[in-house]
Amino acid sequence: MSLNRIFALGVGRILAPSLHHPTQRLKMPSLEEIIANNKRNEEIIRSIASELVAMRVELMAQKKQQLRRENALLMHQVETAQQQLIALELSHGKKQIPLPNTRGLCTAADATLNTEPSVKTAKAAPVETPQADQKQTPPKEKKPKKEKIANNANTNAASELPVDVGRLDMRVGKIIEVGRHPDADSLYLEKIDCGEPQPRTVVSGLVKFVPLEEMQNRLVVVLCNLKPAKMRGVTSEAMVMCASTPDKVEVLSPPAGAVPGDLVHCEGYTRQPDTQLNQKKKIFETCAPDLRTNDQLIACYKGAALHVPGKGNIIAQTLKNANVK
Repeated sequence: MSLNRIFALGVGRILAPSLHHPTQRLKMPSLEEIIANNKRNEEIIRSIASELVAMRVELMAQKKQQLRRENALLMHQVETAQQQLIALELSHGKKQIPLPNTRGLCTAADATLNTEPSVKTAKAAPVETPQADQKQTPPKEKKPKKEKIANNANTNAASELPVDVGRLDMRVGKIIEVGRHPDADSLYLEKIDCGEPQPRTVVSGLVKFVPLEEMQNRLVVVLCNLKPAKMRGVTSEAMVMCASTPDKVEVLSPPAGAVPGDLVHCEGYTRQPDTQLNQKKKIFETCAPDLRTNDQLIACYKGAALHVPGKGNIIAQTLKNANVK
């Protein structure tokens, strides 16, 4: 057999599988394709991871906001209960002892009770002898005196507190209804939710400075312990706090996340507001000159920021170093 014949047979055996079975040939991916697939998969993984992180941050923010609202509500309830407890103790002649490092709490009750021993004796005497002598004055007739003593104790206790911003009951409110005063073109008539069972009626002279649409459904800071006063036939039960100059007035804004009923505090001052400010004492008038916005638009008292604990400061929109009233 010749060499040419042998060579031809060998080549035929090598080429035979590819010629008779073309489907058995496998196409392997190139290195470039493998690298491209890896990059695409890595991008998908990074996208999923970033979405998970964003979802986690959003859930945490919602949880924090919910906890802040709950904490603010609890603080409001605790302060209300504390004020009620103090009033009850004073009405029963209990002495109020100030806590350390505070500005004192109702300490004048001690002096009031100690300087009237004869009144206490007069109250106690009818209780021991009504059966022995039925003609004596019944104990019920002595109740007005007891109430008068309690009221005097409350008044005297409040008068002994320092005259500062802590005496002002400022809270966050939401205007739920607003319109023009029927008898005054320059006045708004508002219904404001202050976190109480019923909204307060408030009359504000803001028509010339704030458009009606900007007053609707907005959060405001409300001074709640002014004595109610009639303004053109409508009783106003509070005052909307504003930053003001002779030419411009801006309604103060509570911090983000604030809700109606949140209490406004001032750094460095104990919040212990009067039930109702005594007009003769001119407490608000004394505090007013020191209520101003600062260079950062933050409402302050003697430079200390007004704020809602855990939520932020009370601010004006544009008025710096302006009076707050």
